[in-house]
Amino acid sequence: QVQLVESGGGLVQTGGSLRLSCAASGRTFSMKAMGWFRQGPGKEREFVAAITGPGGNTFYAESVKGRFTISRDNAKSTMYLQMNSLKPEDTAVYYCARHRRFIIDYELGSSYGEYEHWGQGTQVTVSS
Repeated sequence: QVQLVESGGGLVQTGGSLRLSCAASGRTFSMKAMGWFRQGPGKEREFVAAITGPGGNTFYAESVKGRFTISRDNAKSTMYLQMNSLKPEDTAVYYCARHRRFIIDYELGSSYGEYEHWGQGTQVTVSS
């Protein structure tokens, strides 16, 4: 059974930074692409970023491009999301998820239905 546990959320002021982590159980972490989604108050869950299994390719939503960086350490079975220049509109619960595939493109990486395992989420609140 795959388990994903997010951490690193919290309260930060506008312009600040946070680093989220997603720790995965099991031995197959490196065999699947991974992604981050978020769900703000009263909003639907939306794609944030994704990374291929080997970690060589990354994909971002336009709203976070240039501010957020996704990465992974397959030896530690952990994925990260470095978030800089945070804005109040980044306030949301952030979820990590494991993709069905090893190699993805933007279309596959941003598709909610292509993810088969989800974490419980971590709250990020950006104050103005």
